[in-house]
Formats: sequence, structure tokens, C-alpha cells
Amino acid sequence: MRGRSTRQAESAEIDLTPMLDVVFILLIFFIVTSTFAREEAIGLEPPPPPAPDQADQQNQVPAILIYVDESNLITVNGRLADISSVRANIERVIAETPNSSVIIQAHPKTKSGVVVRIRDEAYNAGFRDRVNIVISQS
Repeated sequence: MRGRSTRQAESAEIDLTPMLDVVFILLIFFIVTSTFAREEAIGLEPPPPPAPDQADQQNQVPAILIYVDESNLITVNGRLADISSVRANIERVIAETPNSSVIIQAHPKTKSGVVVRIRDEAYNAGFRDRVNIVISQS
């Protein structure tokens, strides 16, 4: 082993400071250029109680009760209905009593997408201000 000389391996170190600088600059860039959108939520507030003089008028106007159970079966005023026939049922009741309101009563285990689609159908039928969503107790 005459011609061989043993040399110790040089330690290879990488300076990470420039990489950290680039990462922080990218982080600041993405924070500054991002836009935040406020999402609208469905209000689940109950309607305010009627005034004493309006209580008699409200008792005369029937409401359209749409119930959705835990297996997403829909009933409109006690009759089974499909999601596509909800709007037709609402429009039929509107023809009979134009001042009625819509109450969507949902079971706690109901899928929220079904409730939103029913609410959208009620909006499409012309009930923008008179739709209430209620969570049933059982």
C-alpha cells in the first residue's frame, strides 16, 4: 500500500440560512396576496313571537310543514314527497293560501345538503322571507 495515502473525508455542511430566507419571503407573499371570503351560514334563529294583535291573524294562516327524518325521507304537510316534488307541493299550497309560510323541520341526523336543497326549492317558489328552519328534538 505504498502509493495509497489515506485522507480523512471532509465534512459536507450545507448552510440553510438562504433557504429559510426564501421560505419566509414566500410565506409573507402568500399571506399578503391571499383573499379571505366570508361564507354565509344558514340562520337557525326562531321567528320572533307575534304581537298580540297579530296572533289572531297568524292563527288563520296555515304554514307549510316540511319534515325531514333521519333517513332523509321528506314529508310535506304529512304527505311523502321526493326532493324534486317539494317545489310543486309548495306552489300548490301557495295557490290555496298565498300568505302561508314554510317551516322546515329537520331531524338532528338529517344530512344538511337535503335541508339546503329544500330551502333552495322554497326560495325558488317565492318564499324568500318566510322560510324557517327548525331542528326537531328527536
